[in-house]
Amino acid sequence: MDYAEISEIAHKYGARILYNERIAKYTSFNIGGECDVIVFPNSAECIAELVGKCRSDDIKYYVLGKCTNVLIGDNGLKGVVIIIGSDFSSVRREGNRLICDAGASMTKVCSEARSSSLSGLEFAYGIPGTAGGALYMNAGAYGGEIKDIVRYCDYLDSDGTVKRMNAAEMELSYRHSVFCGTDKIILSVCMELTEGKKEEISEKMNGFMQKRRDKQPLEYPSAGSTFKRPEGYFAGKLIEDSGLRGFSVGGAQVSEKHCGFVINKGNATSEDVKKLIETIKKRVGEKTGVTLECELLFME
Repeated sequence: MDYAEISEIAHKYGARILYNERIAKYTSFNIGGECDVIVFPNSAECIAELVGKCRSDDIKYYVLGKCTNVLIGDNGLKGVVIIIGSDFSSVRREGNRLICDAGASMTKVCSEARSSSLSGLEFAYGIPGTAGGALYMNAGAYGGEIKDIVRYCDYLDSDGTVKRMNAAEMELSYRHSVFCGTDKIILSVCMELTEGKKEEISEKMNGFMQKRRDKQPLEYPSAGSTFKRPEGYFAGKLIEDSGLRGFSVGGAQVSEKHCGFVINKGNATSEDVKKLIETIKKRVGEKTGVTLECELLFME
């Protein structure tokens, strides 16, 4: 396929564009094959024009963030991959609110909250995704969720217009938002926080980060928690009780440190991970009667 017009749009805005590039290096799993085109937009206008061209010309496209909750196939993605990341990542303060571009990393957002003495985001320190991705899946940890602090977002609707949505309309629940499974694209997120003391905020953030380091296999590529939390259970405990601690398929392994994580122990393929996930689901179902639901998004 000729991507000349996509290239023209990228160059018009000064956005980075790559051709026939393996996407693995842009994912937290370090997995994924060669993609036709990868664009890193640097503005909402650039995103809107890229997506509009793909829609009008019936070009397959994918919109991703830091790729921390996805598994991309070994054959890559055909079409245009739009990665909303550090090139579109400003964070600005308005009173007790932070207005974050969708590509702003949660680490950057949390750091801005801390430096501004704003409390409420401590739970999110160390969440590896972006502001847009965190809202998309209502990310949460240590008793906090994005739904507790989001006030509104701006998004690109299916008709190509930029609209605003208030928190009450977002249908935020456990690892879900109204954006899931739709072609609406989050462009910015407004989070409302409360005034606090910088030292206390920093202490809480550092405490949560230490917990992550102590309990999670951060030293290996992964996509975070592989399974959603079954009601009344913990996925990692169910997997451990099913005798799967350290179980491997190819380069993919159930973490010995935290059984809720599937890690890339070295040169794991997408197929390795998929086979391991299916084995885990089958074994846990047989041993415990609980059906695990995968948290990852699969893209091929």
